[in-house]
Amino acid sequence: MTKPQGVAGAEPTLYLKLVLVALFWGGTFIAGRAIAQSLPPITAAWGRFLVATALLVPVAIRLEGGLPRLSRAQVVLTALLGLTGVFLYNFFFLRALAHIPAGRTALLVSLNPIVTALAAAVVFRERLGAWRWLGIAIALCGAAIIITRGDLVATLHDISRSIGVGELSMLMAVLSWAAYTLLGRKALESLSPIGATTYAALWGLGFLTVGAMLEDGSIPWADLGWQVWASIVYLGAFGTVVAFVWYYQGVRAIGPSRAAVFNNLVPVFGVILSFILLGEEILVSMVVGGVVTALGVSLANRTR
Repeated sequence: MTKPQGVAGAEPTLYLKLVLVALFWGGTFIAGRAIAQSLPPITAAWGRFLVATALLVPVAIRLEGGLPRLSRAQVVLTALLGLTGVFLYNFFFLRALAHIPAGRTALLVSLNPIVTALAAAVVFRERLGAWRWLGIAIALCGAAIIITRGDLVATLHDISRSIGVGELSMLMAVLSWAAYTLLGRKALESLSPIGATTYAALWGLGFLTVGAMLEDGSIPWADLGWQVWASIVYLGAFGTVVAFVWYYQGVRAIGPSRAAVFNNLVPVFGVILSFILLGEEILVSMVVGGVVTALGVSLANRTR
């Protein structure tokens, strides 16, 4: 097995790709905000993965010669991946963006590694040392600052002032992604990243198709602006397929730990893009909470 190259041996274009991956993922919050204002969440997610699967299948054929035949256990596992990481995550993600600004949503998603670590401790009995617990506690304090807009005391008296449908939906999205990540560990024992993701996307598209049929059908498709259509294509092509392929190129070349460092740029890009493209306000509580959360996540990851 070829070992990942060190930092000095990696090509500059690889690091540029990983930065662009973070930029593309940061842009999903802006694109998601655009379509969440015009389409129901499941229908919007269906459009995203219709584009994604149309591209992922040819990518799997080109890079791996096609999709592998699944065992019964793998069928169940990839179906669960599609349910958690595609259907549930995107439903809650887009539902959150319909209610709260993209910048706040981007900062809350930085809790993904913390929630995943806690879930792994419960499900896989992974031991969390004192420093990791400290990092988790710091990250959760940062999230509390973001959610409450820095007014923790007022929230204790009236929690509805800070935690509404949008915040709860984003927290459910984080939980869904944690479940997807843990299931992915098992799936990657026997499937390649592209194979597992493509099957998950296909299963997710199937679930989303059923869900979209049950949503409100009176959608004025002809009245949707070009921004909505462009956002759907962006989410499917760049936010899903291109970002995924480039990210795993990075994982293969420099290892998962170094590649994961670039994920810290995602909320930063999300906040900056929401300010530039959507004119959203950057609150002091967002900056402080974002920095505190990033410190906690870095501490928890560094001591893993």
